[in-house]
Amino acid sequence: MRLVLPTLYVILDAGMLTEPAGITAKKLMDAGVKLLQYRAKHATARELWAESRAIGEAAKRAKCKFIVNDRPDVAYLAGADGVHVGQDDLDPEQARQVIGPDRWVGVSTHSLEQFRQAAASSADYIAVGPIFQTTSKANPDPVVGTELLRRVRALTEKPIVAIGGITLERAADVVAAGADSVAVISDILKAQDPAEAAREFIRRLDAAKPAASH
Repeated sequence: MRLVLPTLYVILDAGMLTEPAGITAKKLMDAGVKLLQYRAKHATARELWAESRAIGEAAKRAKCKFIVNDRPDVAYLAGADGVHVGQDDLDPEQARQVIGPDRWVGVSTHSLEQFRQAAASSADYIAVGPIFQTTSKANPDPVVGTELLRRVRALTEKPIVAIGGITLERAADVVAAGADSVAVISDILKAQDPAEAAREFIRRLDAAKPAASH
């Protein structure tokens, strides 16, 4: 059965949070977010595990899928629903060996060739980006635009997550280009009211989603 992802995928970047990750996570889950990733590039393994475990327990109560960035070992030990790996991390098969067959492995891609490799792997979903200019990464990959999304859509049945500079105004265009889910960082975390921003994204994305996928 084809995996169906929620239309909004919020990435909790520890470097952008103004309060403990668990508090922001709970507000977002209360607002209806059903897919959440925790990214803490500078945390120690122990810190990442402790924070991930706390968020993961809250996510289970909220029926929200919880993903840990980069570290399949921490994701496994923290009881997360999956791990998301980049091109410089363990590849999807290595991550799968650590996290097991029953949890999700997502992978980031930035080109047609990387996407083809990910589509042939055991990854459960594939992220594509940056779609637009992004400020959430220190050294972002070149912008790929919605054009790459349109090209890769025909290559796989796996869910595609669009990421990179996606704002409320651009979200519907990204879904129209073929994304199943839209990953958002800055436009939610930097909003005056992140929970309200998440609600508005969910409204826009659900309205933009083709009726057949509901």
